[in-house]
Amino acid sequence: MPVEDVTPQTPRPVRRSVLVQRWHDLAFLHWAVPPRTVAPFLPAGTVPDTLDGVTYVGLIGFRMVRLGLFNGPGLPYLGTFCETNVRLYSVDPAGRRAVVFLSLEAERLVPVLTAHASLRLPYKWARMRLEKDGDVVRYTSRRRWPGPRPAVNAMAVRVGPPIAAPTPLEHFVTARWGLHTRAWGRTLHLPNEHPRWPLHRADLLDLDDTLITAAGLPAPAGPPASVLFSPGVPVRFGPRPRCAECRPTG
Repeated sequence: MPVEDVTPQTPRPVRRSVLVQRWHDLAFLHWAVPPRTVAPFLPAGTVPDTLDGVTYVGLIGFRMVRLGLFNGPGLPYLGTFCETNVRLYSVDPAGRRAVVFLSLEAERLVPVLTAHASLRLPYKWARMRLEKDGDVVRYTSRRRWPGPRPAVNAMAVRVGPPIAAPTPLEHFVTARWGLHTRAWGRTLHLPNEHPRWPLHRADLLDLDDTLITAAGLPAPAGPPASVLFSPGVPVRFGPRPRCAECRPTG
């Protein structure tokens, strides 16, 4: 199966936008794991995406800003909230690389309910906060609904210098142009598009997390293999075509 290259900009431009949003103040934490560890968590028809024989579990905290429909300006209150997600990396039979979300904590209930109803995405309603103090950014989250609980996260990073030339690993965990999800009896690929990531090196100062284990994964063994920060990008999502090569299961 030919797999598309990891590219800093999308190889599949979004021609018709169905969702717009901005992602601000992102911290990317990643741990290497064997592909067999995450394979049971992926949607039918997809397999773990790997780099040098391993795949990665990501813990990403950020602020969603002005989520909205089509090409509109987005919503200033309901569309603006903190989010922290646990994600994996996948490839489908068409060779498209994507992310798979195991959980997405968000502090606005309406987007949580909407994402559950429309795409069966595992959004969770949580109490959350993002604070910036100079070059230090702190993220906190405590899940409200639905379970499993307790599921909490507190992490802090110190933002370092910008990255002129990302490593293959830094490209692999950030240059993702879609998501895979299982909804309505089939595997879907939802494409997205945004400018090239402005990435910074970062140091992890604190981490107290149970989101990864609440998602069913083993607790990370040791420090992250990669810690990055980005001030953010504007994002457009395209329509949700079915992954035609992923066979529906009962």
